[in-house]
Amino acid sequence: MEIAPLSTIKKELNARSPKELMDCCLRLAKYKKENKELLNYLLFEAHDEDNFREELKEEIKADFSMMNVSSIYVAKKSIRRILRIVAKHIKFSHSKQTALELLICFCREMRQLDLPLGESKVMTNLYNRQLLQIHKILSGMDEDLQFDYQIDIEEINQPLI
Repeated sequence: MEIAPLSTIKKELNARSPKELMDCCLRLAKYKKENKELLNYLLFEAHDEDNFREELKEEIKADFSMMNVSSIYVAKKSIRRILRIVAKHIKFSHSKQTALELLICFCREMRQLDLPLGESKVMTNLYNRQLLQIHKILSGMDEDLQFDYQIDIEEINQPLI
């Protein structure tokens, strides 16, 4: 079975009634948790991006504070889980500023852990990939915004210990 291109799907959605569209959306939300989360973002949080960012930063900080740091192995799993959540919300938002602030918050919290993450090549590489992503996003922004984030970038740009 061949899937129709997005342009064809868009034309078909335009031809449907509002009730049929609502049924389609609800059906999509039932089958996958991520679809439901995206629908929740679009309906309730997309109109106030600043509040969305602040809530996510608080969630990131709470997740890092509750993290089990008894061993580096357990911490790696938790850090990856937090990063997956951050990436998912960045994908929902499509805002460069949101992506930048969430990644900076993630890196800052990762640096503040009481673990020798610099000794782990996996964690060092993960951290460096986030730094590369931050720099890539930052290079596509206005110079005024780049300057606003410069202090935060300098703080997290140092190697892990």
